[in-house]
Amino acid sequence: MDEPRDDKSYKGFVERLTLGVTRILESLPGVQDVRFVEREPAEKRCLLSWEQKNSCVLPEDLRDFYLTTDGFTLTWSSKLENESVPVGQMVINSVARLRPLVQSTVFSLPNAPTLADLDSDNDSDESQEKPNFDSRSRVFELDPCNGNGKVCLVYQNCSPGEVAQQSKIWFLDRSLCWHYLTSSFTAYYRLMITHLGLPEWHYAFTHYGPSPQAKQWASLYQPLTFHAEPHLEPASELFLNKLDPARAFGGKAKPPTQKKKQPAQTTSGGGGGKVQTSSGRHSVTRR
Repeated sequence: MDEPRDDKSYKGFVERLTLGVTRILESLPGVQDVRFVEREPAEKRCLLSWEQKNSCVLPEDLRDFYLTTDGFTLTWSSKLENESVPVGQMVINSVARLRPLVQSTVFSLPNAPTLADLDSDNDSDESQEKPNFDSRSRVFELDPCNGNGKVCLVYQNCSPGEVAQQSKIWFLDRSLCWHYLTSSFTAYYRLMITHLGLPEWHYAFTHYGPSPQAKQWASLYQPLTFHAEPHLEPASELFLNKLDPARAFGGKAKPPTQKKKQPAQTTSGGGGGKVQTSSGRHSVTRR
């Protein structure tokens, strides 16, 4: 079982991996208990085994991610009325949990409807061809979204016996409707970080949006996110907030007080005294 690591020597790696979001979260009012779960890199043989088993080639950026860390988990809470309430959650499944999306055994009864029955060829109102639940698409779960849906790595237009190579990132909501997110894992990863793992943030890319409760959480921390239109690629630095919380909320330095000029006194040294004042810098220690 993975355990959170509290190690100062590891903090620099975590900040680079999370694009600095841990430092930003720790600077936000009310945010506490920011936890990143350390994982060892995945072995190359595990990645090759996954590709052979599923007849799919992992995207290069996702492969590089797994060779850095075998999965990703970052959670944070908010203090409300002296209670710690879990709020944010960012998850990327490990290689072992990057499993095909299969139908529940509850529906494995004779003449019961299947996921394939939900497929519709009427996608004239969509800019992207939606995935299918049959053999034409190979779907793997990247993020269970805390039960609010699933983020999936999807290979479309697959043929039996052939190795699939092109993939995209889609969101499958609780009503089993598909919503396109990004064309690459890197773009999705940045999108996840930008939204701080807020509850139901994926529903911002649907036509009906998140629930009222999720909107309340977003209203508290939305200034650090970018309002992107659905299906817009977050491929540039514009999707990363440039705000440095340490500078924005550091306060102003109190100007040094000037001492009143004292009457000159005769001394044996005869040297004129000079007053040196501090530069007024603040030292902030984060816990």
